[in-house]
Amino acid sequence: MGDRETRNHSDVTDFILVGFRVRPELHILLFLLFLLVCAMILLGNVGMMVIIMTDPQLNTPMYFFLGNLSFVDLFYSSVIAPKAMINFWSESKSISFAGCVTQLFLFALFIVTEAFLLAVMAYDRFIAICNPLLYTVQMSTRLCVQLVAGSYFCGCISSVLVTSMTFTLSFCASRAIDHFYCDYRPIQRISCSDLYIPNVVSFFLCSIIILPTIIVIIVSYIYIVSTVLKIRSTEGRKKAFSTCSSHLGVVSVLYGAITFMYVIPDRFPELSKVASLCYTLVTPMLNPLIYSLRNKDVKEALRKILGKKLFLFNSVLTENRIK
Repeated sequence: MGDRETRNHSDVTDFILVGFRVRPELHILLFLLFLLVCAMILLGNVGMMVIIMTDPQLNTPMYFFLGNLSFVDLFYSSVIAPKAMINFWSESKSISFAGCVTQLFLFALFIVTEAFLLAVMAYDRFIAICNPLLYTVQMSTRLCVQLVAGSYFCGCISSVLVTSMTFTLSFCASRAIDHFYCDYRPIQRISCSDLYIPNVVSFFLCSIIILPTIIVIIVSYIYIVSTVLKIRSTEGRKKAFSTCSSHLGVVSVLYGAITFMYVIPDRFPELSKVASLCYTLVTPMLNPLIYSLRNKDVKEALRKILGKKLFLFNSVLTENRIK
């Protein structure tokens, strides 16, 4: 009897993503909403990367980190959104075993990388504001590359551990994952294995990812605030607070949602889905908007690019009229 009710991971060929428990007629609305958000994510993050790569004035550590943040945002939202949008129109809502493994691995890789990148960006702002004369020396190109590579490395290690731990579990007869993408907590709900060790490992991973990065961010901003308050110039103080408040806004949304999803006991699946939207779609959409609309350098670089495009367009029109 137990053999019939339990399936080893090697016997499972696919899963079913339940998604949002709403009326079928609302699926069209959700699809359009996801499509709009995905378009904004694509336009915003690709635009941010293009601006940073094409403007020499943005060749600084801050924008190097911001470019990597845009890259991470673009890719981890792309891992989740397309399949969720397909499932709004699909009756089966299935995802292959390999597809589920890939989705969880890539999502874990990029979300952990983003957590470390945000800590790196806080450290960068700390050096820039608290030790401006030593900024170019301390934040060398080599160190910047090492910090970004270290963020990806930590993301990769965490992803390998979470994915291997999740998909070596045995699964019950039900293959229905009560979520809109493959995440380890909803997958654990359909497992028949003893979850004590996986829960201990996941708690340990959350602790060594969330706590150190949060500590770096908090300590950095304590020093930043104390330094900014000593600035006599109102304009200088306003500029410093403007740059840092954008970063803090992103951190608050991301870490608030992640804490609710992975630290608080998993008792409200539907609320977990809403919290997941914050870091899978909302944060990647808001990041380029926050960093561009509140950043004079980015806005100036965007004006230059648009000015060149407009000049070329007018030149072409003039040539056609002459012909």
